Amino acid sequence: MASRIEDYALLSDLHTGPLVSRTGSIDWLCFPRFDSPSIFGALLGTEEHGHWLLAPATEHATVVERRYLDSTFVLQTDWSTETGAVRVTDFMPVGDRRASIVRRIEGLEGTVQMHQVLRMRFDYARVLPWVSRVKDADGATALLAIAGPDALALRGPHIPHSTDHRHHGEFTVEAGQTLDFELLWYPSHRPIPAALDVDAVLKDTVDYWQDWAADCSQDGKYAEQVKRSLLVLRALSHEDTGGIVAAPTTSLPEDFGGARNWDYRFCWLRDAALTLEAMLTHGYAQEALTWRNWLLRAVAGDPEDLQIMYGLGGERGLQEEELPHLPGYEHSTPVRIGNGAVHQYQADVVGEVMVALEKLRKIGGAEDHFSWPLQRSLLGFAERHVAEKDQGLWEMRGEPQYFTHSRVMMWAAFDAGVRAVREHGLDGPVELWERLRDQLREEVLSQGFNQELSSFTQTYGGHTTDASLLVLPQVGFIPYSDEKMLGTVARIERELIDADGLLLRYRTETGLDGLEPGEHPFLACSFWLVGQYAHSGRFTEATALMDRLVGLGNELGLLSEEYSIQLGRMVGNYPQAFSHLALVGAADALQTAAQRTRA
Repeated sequence: MASRIEDYALLSDLHTGPLVSRTGSIDWLCFPRFDSPSIFGALLGTEEHGHWLLAPATEHATVVERRYLDSTFVLQTDWSTETGAVRVTDFMPVGDRRASIVRRIEGLEGTVQMHQVLRMRFDYARVLPWVSRVKDADGATALLAIAGPDALALRGPHIPHSTDHRHHGEFTVEAGQTLDFELLWYPSHRPIPAALDVDAVLKDTVDYWQDWAADCSQDGKYAEQVKRSLLVLRALSHEDTGGIVAAPTTSLPEDFGGARNWDYRFCWLRDAALTLEAMLTHGYAQEALTWRNWLLRAVAGDPEDLQIMYGLGGERGLQEEELPHLPGYEHSTPVRIGNGAVHQYQADVVGEVMVALEKLRKIGGAEDHFSWPLQRSLLGFAERHVAEKDQGLWEMRGEPQYFTHSRVMMWAAFDAGVRAVREHGLDGPVELWERLRDQLREEVLSQGFNQELSSFTQTYGGHTTDASLLVLPQVGFIPYSDEKMLGTVARIERELIDADGLLLRYRTETGLDGLEPGEHPFLACSFWLVGQYAHSGRFTEATALMDRLVGLGNELGLLSEEYSIQLGRMVGNYPQAFSHLALVGAADALQTAAQRTRA
């Protein structure tokens, strides 16, 4: 059985992101990319679906401490046993295009018996590889597994032995001794790559992460949480393409035992745009330009073919498929790969992209022959679809609606276009964009606001609310302290804050999303509420909620999509880019409010 979600640590080489449990088992690994088929899939089933365990052999071993080396994704786990203590350092080399995981064991005290179990299950545990012992170019023994285009090679001082389609073994580590293991993926038609100089690669990897984090501009109360969140966003991005995945996992449930299980290993335009904003705010202009270029490449082509998400390289075919042979995380089925929401029309997406690119222009990001014409095409797409209903921010699988948040984001798209012309001297049909912008504003205020309830509503003419309405002041549609917004916040507090004080996205029992009801509070929504409180003079409440939210992260500073206070557990895909993006925004809002108060 897989560990609790919060008990996993993320590793990253800027190409993929395996998860390592507190018990020393790598239960999720996709090589060579985030969206490649899994090789270790125990996270969504059992040990038989693939994992790599490296831990003390005794049942009485205790994890004394688990941490990342400062500002890195180099994980260190200190174990204590009756006979001694060891440290396991897990990391992925960065910057050399080498798809591998290194696990270093150092003896700290006494002598410790270590246990190793390796189960390799290619293609989401649908394929057993052919495994043999071979000699590499240096004459060293390696364990080689091949299946179709994929090969895995395990190097180390103790190569495990085979029994019943698994490899296992035990060995001892004494104080002062260091043992290094590497699991390496490469295309099966090529020779085994040469062995690593682990000391040199470890130094290079630590230097890379620490140098990157050193550029983070944040000095407020939550500076460490912001830095870790920005590091997570970097870790979830692809080194070459600039695409960022929403999470490195698929099918971690939004409700344990339920069917709300989605594949998040793709690049949502919305998430990429919000990441661009976060990077700009904290001193990463080059990264913002890289993500802008990914956005532009991904959407290039006929604007009518616009998708809400793409693959890491801009791939469009993300067909959803169920994997019935996998029992799911804590029996949450179906397990899905691909994402059917790729075919949805979500009217807010162009707005998010245009708002982010407007912020890039404000700091001096120059448009080129490609970027502004493509943005004009996006606005043309919005023009042609301005009257259409959509599936909304939350990717409802029910009937399309006029979602108030979506209509506001269409307003924001045209507003950004107008600013591009009026303030930055770019060309475009500004009078048309101004007319559409103004029409959308009037429409939202008349149809998306319920006078009797004194609140904006989830859909036009509806009576329910939605946490996405907290975004309205973020894009400048309405001031944070406007009476309409304050009334909406009061209604959100009454309808969507659960018994434990966290915010739901919306009430799933309405049936609007076309699924069986049931999910836990969505962390990004509560972070949005922090921002709303901070900007509307409720600083004490904002700080209290923020303190509570950052306390829900694990000791490594990682956040999932949702959290259940009653269960005391993280829920949903993990770590979740959207949660970390919202944390950064909330911290920025609090810092701005604090500075305003001091002034």
